[in-house]
Amino acid sequence: MAGPLASFALVVGLLTLTPGLDTALILRTAALGRRRRAWGVVLGIQTGTLIWGTASAAGITVLLTASRLGYETLRWAGVCYLLWTGVRMLRNRHQQPDGSPAGDGTGGWWAGWRRGVLTNLLNPKVGVFYVAVLPPFIPAGAPHLAAGVLLTSVHVVEGLLWSAVLIAFARTLRARLRRPSVRRLLDRATGVAVLGFGAKLALTD
Repeated sequence: MAGPLASFALVVGLLTLTPGLDTALILRTAALGRRRRAWGVVLGIQTGTLIWGTASAAGITVLLTASRLGYETLRWAGVCYLLWTGVRMLRNRHQQPDGSPAGDGTGGWWAGWRRGVLTNLLNPKVGVFYVAVLPPFIPAGAPHLAAGVLLTSVHVVEGLLWSAVLIAFARTLRARLRRPSVRRLLDRATGVAVLGFGAKLALTD
């Protein structure tokens, strides 16, 4: 199991380091000074990863690739959620007393977790990735579900470690982000990025 485990760790490690929607959400939340909420986003994303990996190991996500209707339903739900999130970020023009953008809520850890898990679970590409990548790394004769959860846990741990680096980096920029104009620029840049991911998901077959 050690060989497949190391190989899988390398594959998902490269995936973790690749900038994407998760990176944008974590950096933006942490840079605005919301450490608890940023960790909520991180744990929400990793909760979604664990659910996808477990479902794939159990054979449930095979239905996602077998059912065109199921895949399209999930894909368009994800598109709508990303577009809605991006538009909300673009519309944040005023600062609340605590320095947080208006309209973005102050729900702390729970609000961050909810955003992270929804962003992950509403992305069918994550499910398809696990359907395609996870099974080849499970050794023949090994308990399929247990081995799948173990491999997914490696992905989760790598994601947590990389997220800790991102949050630490973002917090070093807090002093430069105290000005409302800079905060609005950060919101708009992240909003455009989220809208771009939503559009890409909508246009990708």
